[in-house]
Amino acid sequence: MTTAYDFSAKTLEGTDLSLDAYRGKAMLVVNTASKCGFTPQYTGLEKLWRKYQDKGLVVLGFPCDQFGHQEPGDEEEIKNFCSLTYDVSFPMFSKIEVNGAKAHPLYKWLKSEKAGLLGMEGIKWNFTKFLVGRDGQVLKRYAPTDTPEKIEKDLAAVLG
Repeated sequence: MTTAYDFSAKTLEGTDLSLDAYRGKAMLVVNTASKCGFTPQYTGLEKLWRKYQDKGLVVLGFPCDQFGHQEPGDEEEIKNFCSLTYDVSFPMFSKIEVNGAKAHPLYKWLKSEKAGLLGMEGIKWNFTKFLVGRDGQVLKRYAPTDTPEKIEKDLAAVLG
């Protein structure tokens, strides 16, 4: 059986990281962008990370430029923006694609596990979120409009 732990991704610093490093933790996987109407969600995501990291939550940010060219920067620009503008301290990864032939393998798997609205598999926009349980299985998919504050209620059951 495939789990989130079977995938790896390159960090913003350029290091390949196996998601197995987060084995036993709940993961909130988010495709992010610096120039999106949903970008202020970085604040709520950081709050969730700081509040629940000791209880076993990790937030993982995957910048993506597939929607309206809303993540035009390179890794250094993304890192500086997230750090300086939103004080992001949760793990961030290099820019990826989430849809199409070049979609990152993690996202191909996430989408196949939990389809979106009306059974659509593709990612609709930036800040789509996937909640992965401590067993590495996808529990829930959230729309870009679902705020981190709305997701918080589901974390209690997962982290319990």
